[in-house]
Amino acid sequence: MSRRQQWERRYVRALVLCDLLAGSAAGAVTFGLRFGDEVTAYNRGYMVLTGLLPALLLAVLAVSRAYERRFLFVGTDEYQRVLRGGVGLIAGAALVSYALSLDLARGYVLAALPTAIVTSVVLRFALRRRLHVARSRGQSLRRVILVGHELSVIGMARQLRRERYHGLEVVGACLPPGHDGRGLGAVEIFGSFDDVASAVEHADADTVVVLSCPELDGAQLRRLAWRLERDEVDLIVASALVDVAGARTTIRPFDGLPMLHVEHPRLHGGSRLVKDVFDRLGALALLILLGPLLLTVALCVRATSRGPVLFRQVRVGRDGRLFRIFKFRSMYVDAEARLAELRHLNEHDGVLFKIRDDPRVTRVGRWLRRFSLDELPQLLNVVLGQMSLVGPRPPLPAEVAAYADDVRRRLAVKPGMTGLWQVSGRSDLPWEEAVRLDLRYVENWSLSLDLVILLRTMTAVVRSSGAY
Repeated sequence: MSRRQQWERRYVRALVLCDLLAGSAAGAVTFGLRFGDEVTAYNRGYMVLTGLLPALLLAVLAVSRAYERRFLFVGTDEYQRVLRGGVGLIAGAALVSYALSLDLARGYVLAALPTAIVTSVVLRFALRRRLHVARSRGQSLRRVILVGHELSVIGMARQLRRERYHGLEVVGACLPPGHDGRGLGAVEIFGSFDDVASAVEHADADTVVVLSCPELDGAQLRRLAWRLERDEVDLIVASALVDVAGARTTIRPFDGLPMLHVEHPRLHGGSRLVKDVFDRLGALALLILLGPLLLTVALCVRATSRGPVLFRQVRVGRDGRLFRIFKFRSMYVDAEARLAELRHLNEHDGVLFKIRDDPRVTRVGRWLRRFSLDELPQLLNVVLGQMSLVGPRPPLPAEVAAYADDVRRRLAVKPGMTGLWQVSGRSDLPWEEAVRLDLRYVENWSLSLDLVILLRTMTAVVRSSGAY
């Protein structure tokens, strides 16, 4: 058994334990709150149901394929399958109760089952974060041989080094015949396309990634797959599509040929209506929940520097519509007038203006920015329908005027309080990378992706990296 298979099996066993724990905890807590400590003839049946809940949850998640390794480690497929399994479990409980005329306490069912699902998602998220931390330290990685042209290999190697949480470590490459690979730097060359099998053995690799190149046709790929199959080495064929998630792609056979069908992104329709309702209700709930904190921050801003508590600025929203964004004021009132004299100190590339030690920021403002507290009033923009909880960064009109045609795609959705840019480094990201993350979000939006980003935002705010 390879090292990859060993840590993957340990990870799946940990997932099973997490789900058993989620089911047990949700059942026990709900039973205690609903019936107390006393066991009676009435609640004895609920004790049995509480004991069965972990096994039922495990079975439903197994049927939903929430333990298949191709859906784990990165992406939102894992969480989507857990949520679908949870909906199926609740619907199944309702149908069984109706069919058998069982007098189930609705409060128990409507509390225990959703709690178990939410707890499972949270525990799986924590387990994945632990895996990503381990991967950043060089552990639990797949050893990858890249197969393709030199420029493609350079680009893929650079991207995999930047996003190590995907768990792919490049240990070598195979290039077309006649290429010496001098521009590959530290990536070791193991020969040409005919040497892939021997390269896997010499590099102790467990994964081969074939990049788009005309020299490798279907027959050659099939023979390569047969050779790798003997040693249980994974074969990945990289698509030429950029930042298109698996949920939008479907393999459809046509006369024996696998055709990749790409669906259009969900920018309109019912799914967007669900997102809008989720955003507004979520923002309204957060405003009520965070009311005392908002009042405290407002008092601190008012007491430490003259000027209004709220900072209002024109930003560009969906389809280029202008709106006024609300933020707690973190700068002195003459900040805009002093911008011209500080323009030469800009530390950010692209169209953004950022200075790590901006002299225009107040003492309280530095703390507000560090923990993103200055952005909380944007919940009002979300309630008004001008922004989303999750989306691309809300740009200034001057920034939009400098956009290239591709970058304008960011305006196809509402801007967000947080997004992939926020959880991936915020102001520390290069402009090109920030744009790529925003475009990836626009192309692959889903409600489960929003939930994952919101969870990752909490850890990003605590780390406060890139916040200035």
